[in-house]
Amino acid sequence: MTTQQQKSPGIWATFVESPPAVKAVLGGVFINKVGGFLNIFLVLFLTARGYSAGEAATALGVYGAGSVIGVLVGGALADRLGARNSTVLSMAGSAVLIGSMLYLPNYATLLVAAGLVGAVGQIYRPASATLLSELTADDQQVMVFAMYRFGLNLGTTAAPLIGFGLYQLGGDNYELLFWVEALVALAYAVLAFRVLPAKADEKRPAADDDAPAPATGSYRDVFKDRRYLVYLLATFLNAVVYVQYMSTLPLDVSASGVPIFWYTLAVALNGGAVILFELVVTKKTQNMKPKLVVAVAYTLVGIGVAVYGLPLGPAVIVIGTLLWTLGEIIGGPVVFAYPGMAGPAHLKGRYIGSFQFMYGLGAAVGPIVGGFLFLQVGHSVWPIMAVFGLAAAAAGFFATRNKVEAGTSG
Repeated sequence: MTTQQQKSPGIWATFVESPPAVKAVLGGVFINKVGGFLNIFLVLFLTARGYSAGEAATALGVYGAGSVIGVLVGGALADRLGARNSTVLSMAGSAVLIGSMLYLPNYATLLVAAGLVGAVGQIYRPASATLLSELTADDQQVMVFAMYRFGLNLGTTAAPLIGFGLYQLGGDNYELLFWVEALVALAYAVLAFRVLPAKADEKRPAADDDAPAPATGSYRDVFKDRRYLVYLLATFLNAVVYVQYMSTLPLDVSASGVPIFWYTLAVALNGGAVILFELVVTKKTQNMKPKLVVAVAYTLVGIGVAVYGLPLGPAVIVIGTLLWTLGEIIGGPVVFAYPGMAGPAHLKGRYIGSFQFMYGLGAAVGPIVGGFLFLQVGHSVWPIMAVFGLAAAAAGFFATRNKVEAGTSG
């Protein structure tokens, strides 16, 4: 990635200038997220079927493990099969699996199905991100990924409300909810088949075709890029810290006796601020040095959780949340765009898949680490998490190149 001498195109100009396939991915991601109810209602669905809370939690854990594995598989398939075939496979497979869960006869088959749904349903994500990177000009990459995140966040925010509406519309039954999610996945598969290129045969405007890349590769080739491995470490550490607001913070709020209203208000402020302001802020950050953006963003996340270490009260909860939210807004699009620009053409899917894997792994490990530390040191967990956040910032600053020479080991 290079620092732009002239300002990159704005939000609307970037969207208008994007190829039809990019527009389809952006719209498809939103449609898929807004129809993604399973992970939200899986525990309630299983307990309504008579399974214990422990069995339901285990199924959710299996679903999460499948999701983490799925992005690695998706990264490899994106490079080998192309975005269209990977997305069709992911969404069509999800539709069949989700619909089947209503009729599986016992817990063992439901557990297997939950893991498969988690894995198959995530295959499309590296494929989508790879296609966005391949078909977008260098000076529009960050803004396009800001749009991608906007669709993810907006869809994620709306999904619980729509899912609850479908649950009530179905007579307090989960059949309609599951079938709608299956049909949404199938609709996305059809959209992908009709609109996306079978392979990345449309070149992004800034592509360099002088030196053709090898046709094949593997994750072993990603490991050769030592500097990118540090970027993955920074991603993991930041995800561990970031996820604490969903796991350790509510534990601390409950233990401190602060009314839960302030926690829910802070979470609502985070979601609203990201949706409202990230695209606007990206108009500025897309023209800044990515090394600086990543470091500032991760530092703000670390400072935000450090604020939670003050005597906990409404102001501390809100101010701490707004600080790390500012970091998310500033850095999110750059952090998400960078893997596709750091990887050579034949490894883009694996670079993106490894990034999404490390982020998912950090989000999965984070609650365990935070919960363990909270049990050991209580409220003092936050300075420790702040150190993790600042370590992520230092690693991100070192690892992120301002001028990306794809595939260069450092």
